[in-house]
Amino acid sequence: MIDIRLNGEIKKIETEVTLDRLLDLFSLPRQRVAIELNRSVVRRNDWPEITINNGDTIEVIHFVGGG
Repeated sequence: MIDIRLNGEIKKIETEVTLDRLLDLFSLPRQRVAIELNRSVVRRNDWPEITINNGDTIEVIHFVGGG
């Protein structure tokens, strides 16, 4: 198990988790979101290839429309 910071909260996850799998683990939506890993935005196409490491900081940002 490794520790990460997800949206400001410390979470324990299994090793070898990709950003794509992380969304499933925490039931986070895939539509209208951006993922920031250690203060860098990660392209959606790269989510399945980026493995999360111990101590990483991840922010999942939801886009909301309005008027």
